[in-house]
Amino acid sequence: MKGKAVVFPDRNRVSFQTVDIPEPGDDDIVVKVRHSWISAGTEGSFLRGERIAGERPYAEGDPWPFPHAAGYQKVGIVRSVGRDVKGLKEGDRVFVAMSRVSGLFFAEAGHIQPSVSGADQVWKLPDETDDLSMTAYAGLVLAQVGYNCGMRPAVAPGELAVVVGDGLVGHWAAQTLAHRGAEVAMLGRHDGRLGLAEASVRKVNMRRESPGSALRGEAVAIVVDTVGAMESVRELQPLMKRDSHLVSAGYLGTEGVVDIQKLREQEITLHTPSGWTGPRMEATIQAIREGWLKTVPLITHRYPAHEAEKAWELIRGGSEACLGVLLDWEGVSES
Repeated sequence: MKGKAVVFPDRNRVSFQTVDIPEPGDDDIVVKVRHSWISAGTEGSFLRGERIAGERPYAEGDPWPFPHAAGYQKVGIVRSVGRDVKGLKEGDRVFVAMSRVSGLFFAEAGHIQPSVSGADQVWKLPDETDDLSMTAYAGLVLAQVGYNCGMRPAVAPGELAVVVGDGLVGHWAAQTLAHRGAEVAMLGRHDGRLGLAEASVRKVNMRRESPGSALRGEAVAIVVDTVGAMESVRELQPLMKRDSHLVSAGYLGTEGVVDIQKLREQEITLHTPSGWTGPRMEATIQAIREGWLKTVPLITHRYPAHEAEKAWELIRGGSEACLGVLLDWEGVSES
């Protein structure tokens, strides 16, 4: 089967091209993709050649991990299901994580049309979801990461939770913590992105103000690092009270060294969320459905899928206003 995909043919190169897709089997679901959501942080590190797989950084002697198809999150409409698939039918609106592709460095893809995936990579969206509201679920994996970050630590009403990073995961972690009753401060470096945070969230631009001065010596109960900023974590640690929580979700490469003894002195609990699970995906779908986990307001740019290279030019340019970037697949042939 032939399809179209966003491919990284080499380091810092983006292409929209024809790819080979395995024929679906009895356990597979074929989806006509409507929208895919770029994960700028994770996909960007792969585009730069910094990772070989998962969280492992690229090292000298590893095979060069190109070409490969980018991404891991999209929504669409089920076109067909294998005879052994249960609980899904043609016409269902669904979220899909990884899809299959042949002939590239990795055998999985995100931004691809059509999507052929096993049932463990597909989640049915709420029955009331229509073509317009389906967009809200297009970034479900990343939303689940933020949800997971915000659900890990214990929260007492009114306690101060500090989220480091003004990217998507930071926003969704902040929303989750605020929903659970914490007072939330977001530390970022982009006024445009900080401005998209909920009104109740305290915004701090670390280009102009240090975390210590911004928080005025307040006792911090939770620190969530969403960007791998160990310097900021070390600056915040003296403000963290006894029995506080540190959540580390940012990609740290080889720099993720934590001194356990220093955490022990304050009895700080360390949480290291990663990836996604079925139950957390279902819980995140419910949070979006209930309306307190907000995704659509964080979409700042949309491009036709065949203009993915332009999308990446915007992302790599570091625009203050760039946060959620969607690719629209309407009109892209399925074969």
